[in-house]
Amino acid sequence: MKYQFKISSEEIESIPVINIEGDLTSDADGDVKIIYSRLKESYNMEKIIINFEKTKYINSSGIATLINIIQDANERKGKISFVGMSEHLHKVMDIVGISDFVQVHKTNQDAAAAM
Repeated sequence: MKYQFKISSEEIESIPVINIEGDLTSDADGDVKIIYSRLKESYNMEKIIINFEKTKYINSSGIATLINIIQDANERKGKISFVGMSEHLHKVMDIVGISDFVQVHKTNQDAAAAM
């Protein structure tokens, strides 16, 4: 089964944002890593927002990708905010423990203001 996804980036109040649309699986892993690496080159990466408003599905590969980003941000003493998570996605993040290592907000603007 081929998963559908689109990974893009933008900036909100000088904070980089990764937008994940569709499914966050091993198919999207490479694109997420590329976008994250490009953002690291362009920003000091003290703060980053990952937007899940249009994310439909995540599997263990997607979770592993997020854990790698969180570990990298922690090593840099950076802050990560997740925004726009559905109730289901929020439960998944709670179950695997990711929610303990990120801030969770409803919108990019809420996250930017809290960072």
